[in-house]
Amino acid sequence: MVTARKVGIIILIIAILFGLFLLIITITNYKPEEITEIIINNNQGKIIDSSIPLTCTSFNIGYGGLDENQNFFADGGSNSRAASREKVVGNLNDIIELLDTINSDFLLLQEVDFDSSRSYKIDQVKYFQEKYPNYSSVFGINYKVAWVPVPILKPMGKAYSGILTLSKYHAIDAFRVQLPGTEKWPIQLFELDRCFIETRFPVNNGKELVLLNSHLSAFDKGGVIRQQQLNYLKSYIENEYFKGNYIIVGGDWNHNLPDTDPYSFNSTEEWPFWLENLPQDFKPRGFSWAIDKEVPTVRTLAEEYTDGYNFLAVIDGFLISDNVEVLETYAIDNNFRNSDHNPVTIEFLLK
Repeated sequence: MVTARKVGIIILIIAILFGLFLLIITITNYKPEEITEIIINNNQGKIIDSSIPLTCTSFNIGYGGLDENQNFFADGGSNSRAASREKVVGNLNDIIELLDTINSDFLLLQEVDFDSSRSYKIDQVKYFQEKYPNYSSVFGINYKVAWVPVPILKPMGKAYSGILTLSKYHAIDAFRVQLPGTEKWPIQLFELDRCFIETRFPVNNGKELVLLNSHLSAFDKGGVIRQQQLNYLKSYIENEYFKGNYIIVGGDWNHNLPDTDPYSFNSTEEWPFWLENLPQDFKPRGFSWAIDKEVPTVRTLAEEYTDGYNFLAVIDGFLISDNVEVLETYAIDNNFRNSDHNPVTIEFLLK
């Protein structure tokens, strides 16, 4: 017979174990500096020629696990991991095949895992580096947690992930720039450390191309953290613009981008709780948006993808300084076959 004393002992043991768990996670919590120089791997020798059009693609690959058959717990679903190791490998191979057809000079990838339970600890950074030996690469960590304990019955587990920039051109240097704003303890222990990667490329006219790969917050209540991040990013790129450099900011903005209308896409699901419109006053003077308004770049993950049901929006795109001429912007509708995002590409010319 279970007595009240025994129940109390069990509860006490659970509380002690949970307390020890929080202590360990707190001690091992990833605390990056505001600006950290990062290694440029396999740096290419070719210098950018300002007279030649270039291309850049941004793609949130969903760690190779958020394919059309997946849902995700943070978006209202139940899953926290990819279906299988084989499925992750298959998705990554399909993503490479898709990127090969685009053949961009610069690739901005988000949600690239290198040692995560959710993607069966496949080193996706090494995977892309090996698949693209003629590209330089820089990688910045934005998710480093020893164990994410939710969902309780099927926890996400170890989460090591980040953003990866690949380039056919020589880079001068690269930096991981920490974005401001965190949730309260202990929630912040299990959240992403949002950042952007800045990679600088010399141009044959003496200027520099400053390429930013960014992945902003999505789920903070009230959007307070998101506003802090946008303010920081705006100030940062304004400073670079005043130096006379070329500025391209690409990535997953986790906001409905300006002048795009989710209701123009065929869906019956309601507007998701996490999606907010990007503030109209965010765009700095001297910058413009390069967005494909006709193709959705993200789907909701409360359920697996069903054409005509999931809510669709445009949250991936580019912010460009006015000394960069955008020749074309296009997203590829991959029907979310291998990721919950679609890739978007710009062709541009440095003035």
